[in-house]
Amino acid sequence: MTDERRSGCPINLSVEVLGDKWSLVVIRDMMFGNLRHFRELLQNSQEGIASNILASRLQRLTELGLVSRAPDPTHKQKVIYSLTEPAIQLVPVMAHLGAWGRRHLPVTRELAVRAELLERGGPQLWEEFMDELREQHLGIPRPPGRESVFAKLHSAYEAALAEQSA
Repeated sequence: MTDERRSGCPINLSVEVLGDKWSLVVIRDMMFGNLRHFRELLQNSQEGIASNILASRLQRLTELGLVSRAPDPTHKQKVIYSLTEPAIQLVPVMAHLGAWGRRHLPVTRELAVRAELLERGGPQLWEEFMDELREQHLGIPRPPGRESVFAKLHSAYEAALAEQSA
């Protein structure tokens, strides 16, 4: 982050980090879509992010410590992107943004269903999801015996898509 800050206000500083058009969308896709490679992020973007913008955002998010990048052990020419702990801690923020959007904006059912589940599940579900993200992205084992929140969110999304198609 540059030394040029408008103020030391925590909201201002957060907006300086996350307030551009694409950063939260990239984090969302990594968080809720488990998209970890550049090509996956590019091709599966609901909003159609351009490749140069995606490259720029991934570089910036990496520099800011929200995303890490490492060589992909399965392919010499690929890198794998991972959320860092500060990005994982955005789950409650994402849940609140999704809940607000569901109440006040013209969302589609299939894209709002995960936000609905996160809102209904509240802080307990958010913590379980963050534990699962820590396992996926940081290699920290989550407590045993927990159902996959990611799988639950993905199933709800797939069911909403199937319902829309029917």
